[in-house]
This record gives sequence, structure tokens and C-alpha cells, in this order.
Amino acid sequence: MNNQMNPTEGRELGWEDTIENDSTFVLLPEGEYDFTVTKFERGRHPGSDKLPACNKAVVTLEVNSAAGEKVELRHNLFLHTKCEGMLCAFFTAIGQRKHGEKLQMDWSKVIGSKGRVKISIRKWTSKDGNEMQSNGIKRFVEPSDNTPNFTPGAF
Repeated sequence: MNNQMNPTEGRELGWEDTIENDSTFVLLPEGEYDFTVTKFERGRHPGSDKLPACNKAVVTLEVNSAAGEKVELRHNLFLHTKCEGMLCAFFTAIGQRKHGEKLQMDWSKVIGSKGRVKISIRKWTSKDGNEMQSNGIKRFVEPSDNTPNFTPGAF
């Protein structure tokens, strides 16, 4: 068993450890962005009013802000027929599928995949009543043959 730690994953802190790295929050303007999938996790959706319990994939997408900052966005892809369109759009955006084709999802090829995504700003109210904003994935963009840096079938 490999117990080596990936330095980008971090580590548990002790109660008396020294800390120094402030986190920064970058709210991206709405629009289309190129992305790279940097992480994939398997999870389980416990069920809700809108969607019954099902498996879910949590993908981390890295995009660049206009200032060149790398911004990570996490997105849930629910493995349920109600969400099949979003799954198809994701696999089409990363070049594993062509529009209208059947595809057996191959999650082992997701990390490192590149594509394009439309990002929106979601407004919500926190538990303490503050108005908040965060980015969300509005849709995955289907590549075309003239999409920059896109090579069909390149994984």
C-alpha cells in the first residue's frame, strides 16, 4: 500500500501547528471558459425532493480567470437517467463522445481531459442571512472542429 502523500492534497493539521496560507476566493464573471479536469471522485447522492438516491461523480475543473489565476470548480454529475443529458454533455465536451452517439462512460480517462464550459453566477442566502455568490456550471459546451486546442478523440 502506498502511503505517500500528494502535496497538492494537503495534510491534517495538529492543534499547535503553524498556519500561514490564506485562502482566496475568485468569482469568475459569467461566460465560457476552457477547462481541464484535475480530479474525479466517486460519491453517493443521498436523495432529495428532486432526485432519488444515486451514484454521483464529483469532478474538479480548473479554469483560468482573466487575470491568469487558476480557479477550481467542483461539479456533481449525477448518475441517474434524469441527469443523462448533463452526463452526455460532459463526455461530449471532453471529446469522449460525439453528439447523439451511445457511450459507455469511462471514468478512468476523465482526469486530464480538456473542454469548454459555460459558467454562471449563483446567488444565494447563507444561514446567517447574508447574500452570497458563487460560480456554477451552467452547461458543458460541445466542441466543434474549429475549437482551439481541441483534437477529437484525444484523451
